[in-house]
Amino acid sequence: MTRLALYDRVAHEASADVIRSYSTSFGLASRLLGAEVRSHVENIYALVRVADEIVDGPAAEAGNDAEACARILDAFEAETEQAIQLGFSANLVVHAFAATARETGFGAELTAPFFTSMRNDLEQSEHDAESFDTYVYGSAEVVGLMCLRAFVQGRSYDKVTSERLVRGARALGAAFQKVNFLRDLSDDFETLGRSYFPGVDPTSFTDAERDRLVADIDDDLRVSGEIIPLLPNSSRRAVALAHGLFAELNRRLAVTPASELMHTRIRVPNPVKLRIAAASAAGRITTVGAR
Repeated sequence: MTRLALYDRVAHEASADVIRSYSTSFGLASRLLGAEVRSHVENIYALVRVADEIVDGPAAEAGNDAEACARILDAFEAETEQAIQLGFSANLVVHAFAATARETGFGAELTAPFFTSMRNDLEQSEHDAESFDTYVYGSAEVVGLMCLRAFVQGRSYDKVTSERLVRGARALGAAFQKVNFLRDLSDDFETLGRSYFPGVDPTSFTDAERDRLVADIDDDLRVSGEIIPLLPNSSRRAVALAHGLFAELNRRLAVTPASELMHTRIRVPNPVKLRIAAASAAGRITTVGAR
């Protein structure tokens, strides 16, 4: 093994630890991925999570104000872009991500919108319809597109199928983000001072607003669910599991009173997660929508 190969392996192991430590849902789903695809997805997740932590708490808890956090984020983006160009970074998570980007064929066309949305969290606390769509694209849809590059690496599709896969990947990323916004409505507002959904006041959140948001998420889940059968075997079951977990979470949000969502973080119990995982592994999960 060359010294670079050893460094690559250690960098990936560091990234794999991130997904295991931060997300039971994505960590569970990643186990159903083929080995090579799994490493790419873990590398993507780790960089996205570290960027999120720069703007969502740990950097501030270390004593940094918003301006300092912005400088840290700028440096993180610059290091990421440089690593994609050079094939090396002293930051293990960045190095692993850059290896995935170089191998699966994406770059600033996806990373730049992502970092723009992360930067937006330090500058903007409320959104209108246009800024919300832009934010969700950069913070979540491009992550879906990064993962799609890993899923279909080395495969060719006709134009119509490729466009369907892109739409589905974007819709799945959007669904994940919107579900998280809805279940974290109170914490985002009270702890971080943010209100993502346009026209929604968390202090007077209603069941009608909840129903509208849940229906929008259902639409994204429907679009994304339709392309899961088109994915390669190495990723199909894992994506079905992630889709199923968030569809279940959306179902639970749909029946939780709006007033309760403001002080309770809804979760999918572990036994239910395991049931969905078993169904996904056996190819029995329904993926056309949340309800």
